[in-house]
Amino acid sequence: MKNLLTSVSAGVIAIFSVQAALGADLPGKFEGVTIDAKLIGGQQYEPLYERIGEWEKLTGAKVNILSKKNHFELDKEIKSDIASGSLNWCVGSNHSSFAPQYPDIYTDLNKLLPGEEIAAFVPTNIKSSTLDGKLVMLPRAQFDVSALYYQKSIYADEANKKAFKEKYGYDLTPPDTWQQVSDQAIFFTKAPDFYGTQFAGKEEAINGRFYEMLIADGGEYIDKDGKPTFNSEAGVKALDWFVNLYKAKAVPAGTTNYLWDDLGQGFASGSIAINLDWPGWASFFNDPKSSKVAGNVGVKVAPAGSSGKRTGWSGHHGFSVTEACAHKDAAASLVWWLTNEDSQKLEAKAGPLPTRTAVWEWDIEQAKGDPYKTEVLNAFQEEAKNAFPVPPLAEWIEISNAVYPELQSAILGDKTSKEALDTAAKKATEILQDAGKL
Repeated sequence: MKNLLTSVSAGVIAIFSVQAALGADLPGKFEGVTIDAKLIGGQQYEPLYERIGEWEKLTGAKVNILSKKNHFELDKEIKSDIASGSLNWCVGSNHSSFAPQYPDIYTDLNKLLPGEEIAAFVPTNIKSSTLDGKLVMLPRAQFDVSALYYQKSIYADEANKKAFKEKYGYDLTPPDTWQQVSDQAIFFTKAPDFYGTQFAGKEEAINGRFYEMLIADGGEYIDKDGKPTFNSEAGVKALDWFVNLYKAKAVPAGTTNYLWDDLGQGFASGSIAINLDWPGWASFFNDPKSSKVAGNVGVKVAPAGSSGKRTGWSGHHGFSVTEACAHKDAAASLVWWLTNEDSQKLEAKAGPLPTRTAVWEWDIEQAKGDPYKTEVLNAFQEEAKNAFPVPPLAEWIEISNAVYPELQSAILGDKTSKEALDTAAKKATEILQDAGKL
């Protein structure tokens, strides 16, 4: 910690000089200022928030956290704030999927932070954080693309190998296709104590998983003319993957109510064989204090769909400053602090992928001599090659909110996949027509 603070202080001095020349300073002094914040909450995000106390000591300001919720609930709260005219807080967690909905509520961080600091981020992350020329959020060390976590011991078990080969006709190895995931999930399931896999089943989470499976099966969500086209043969194939696993009871019955924390806790409980999940869980899964599968975790690139393409729905987290904030300089200082090199090292050490170029280099160096960390980084670096963002639409979340109940209806058996997708595509089309996009 002493080294960390020494490093931070050196960085602060350097940046103070730059910012002073620009009429601002970082972290600066803001005695008597209170910054109201709405932050994403969850197990993997908490260690970073412990650094807020350090920022308060350095600046004299205080941070008042109004909310700590997942991004779906936070998004609803922000929309409510906009509708009620009560958007009076300063700093908010943001995400590349959610940001395009309301770019006007956030201020341009280019005008508040040194250019050298912004240039230290991976350019593609800065590009996707920029809307209409305005840098609406500063990326934190949470670049998200999913890889496949699995329990190694079940693949080393000779009885499993023999029985699987006899039943499916090919060797039991960690899956490289989604068909293999299906086979193995059904094979491994011993309900109600052990399930082959699981998936997030509501909100944008299931729509995003469907979206990436659709791409892997050769389909497209929105065509070149901007029209929803996911109710296609590829769409049915993609949705059927979820439907068939649920019907086979190879996933927990509650999976349609799961979000990310449920999946992470489920795999860590030792009751799930195969789990497609984010890099932020890597350290949690391999820590005996938090995980029953610690020391038994394998990680590999996400499987490929029927088209040969791999799934790769991606995005990144960040922090934004609102236009309504009365102390934008202090708020920008806090946002910088939560995304600076030391904060990114803190988060990257636990598994999340950094968004600063220098921290990527540091992370790779740190992994030397650590077989698990090396396996994690190799898997996610390979997976990053397959990464693709959601369609760049301000209406993406609104469309997700209309589509996911239809996906759920198919998974639960209330509609066929084609019926559900036709209805979902109709709703998505109407949303885009109302927005003047079609």
